[in-house]
Amino acid sequence: MRGVPMVRRVEAATPEGRDRGLDALRALAICGVVLGHWLVTALVADSGTVRVTSPLRQLPQFVPVSWVFQTLAVFFLVGGWVGARGLAAARGRGETYGRWLRDRTARLFRPVAAVVTVWAVAAGAMLAWGAGLESVRALVKLVLSPMWFLVVFAVLTAATPLARRLHPAMPVAVVACVDVARFGLGGPQWLGWVNVVAGWLVPYCVGAACAARGVPARAAGWGLFAGGAAVTAGLVAWGGYPAAMVGVPGATVSNLDPPTLAAVSFGLAQCGAALLLLGPLRRLMRRPVAWAGVALVNLSAMTVFLWHQTALIAVTAVGMSAGGGLPGLHTVPADGGWVLARLAWVPVFGLALLGCCAAFGAYERRAYGKRAHVAGPKRAQPSRHGS
Repeated sequence: MRGVPMVRRVEAATPEGRDRGLDALRALAICGVVLGHWLVTALVADSGTVRVTSPLRQLPQFVPVSWVFQTLAVFFLVGGWVGARGLAAARGRGETYGRWLRDRTARLFRPVAAVVTVWAVAAGAMLAWGAGLESVRALVKLVLSPMWFLVVFAVLTAATPLARRLHPAMPVAVVACVDVARFGLGGPQWLGWVNVVAGWLVPYCVGAACAARGVPARAAGWGLFAGGAAVTAGLVAWGGYPAAMVGVPGATVSNLDPPTLAAVSFGLAQCGAALLLLGPLRRLMRRPVAWAGVALVNLSAMTVFLWHQTALIAVTAVGMSAGGGLPGLHTVPADGGWVLARLAWVPVFGLALLGCCAAFGAYERRAYGKRAHVAGPKRAQPSRHGS
C-alpha cells in the first residue's frame, strides 16, 4: 500500500511524548469550521451581482447545524493549553518571552501573505474585466473575514502569562456585564467588541488551567458540558438570544459577531465535551493510521483555514460559468433540497481545497520549519506541547 511508508514516516517523526489528543481536538475543530462554512454559506447571482446568503436565513430548522460545526471554542481551548505548556517549557530552556511569542505566532501569519496577495491580484483582475464592485467586495469579504480569528488568537497568545493566572469566571463576568449594558440598558453597540477578546479568553483560560493543573476529572467535564448547555438553552429560550451560534445575514443580533454570553456558555459546553473526548482520542491516536491523518491536518491547519472559502468560491464560479442553476451551489437556499444538494457538493469543495493546499501549503510548512530550526536540537526532545 502506498500510504504505508507515509504512515511509518509520520509515526517515526513524532516525538514520543507529544500529546496527540490535543492535536486530534485541533483537527476536529478545523474540520468543523470548514464544514460549517461550506454548509451555511451560499453564493447567489442576483441581477448580475453575486451576494452571500445563508440557508439559516430561509431555513431556521437548519440551525442545529451551527451547534455541531461552530467549534471555535475548541480552537481556543487547545490554544491556551498548548500556549501555557509551551511558555513554561521555553522558560525552562532559558528562552525569553519575546522569543517564545515570536516563534509561536510566526506560523500564524506567514501563510496570510499568500492569500492576501492572491486575492489582491484576483480582485484587481475581476474589476478590470468588468465585475461589479459589490460582487468583488462580497467575495473578498468572504475570504478575509475569518482572519479576525488570527488577530484574536495572536492577542490571546501574547496574554498567555495572564491567562495562566486568570480564572475563567472573570472574563465570563466581563461578557455578562457587556451584554447587560448592550441589550438591557441600551448602551452603545460598540461595547460588544470588548467581548471579542473577553469571550474567547474564557476557553483560552480553561486550556491554560488544564495545562497547569492537568486534565480535570470526568465529573468536571460533564459539569462544564451540562452546565454550559443548560445556560445556553436558558439564554436562547428566555433571554432573547438567537439560537444560531453563527452569524446569519440580515439578523439583528449575532451570537458570534461579536460573541455574546450565549456563545460563551455554548463554548464552555464545547470545552466540557472536548475534555470528555480527550482520553478516547489519545487512545485512538496510538493507531498509526489515525495519527497520520490528524498529523497531516495539523501540518496544513492554517492553509486549510485560510483557503477553504476560496475553494468554495472557485467551485461556485465554475458552476456559474457553466450556466443554469446548479442546485446546492449557486441557487437560493430555500428548501431542504438545497441542503441535500449542498452535501453532495462538499466533496467537490474538498478536492478544490486539496488543490489550494498543494499550491500554497509550502508557505505554512516553511514557517513551521523555521520555527523548528529556531528551537534547535531541544525541539527533538520528548514534548507534550502538541504545537
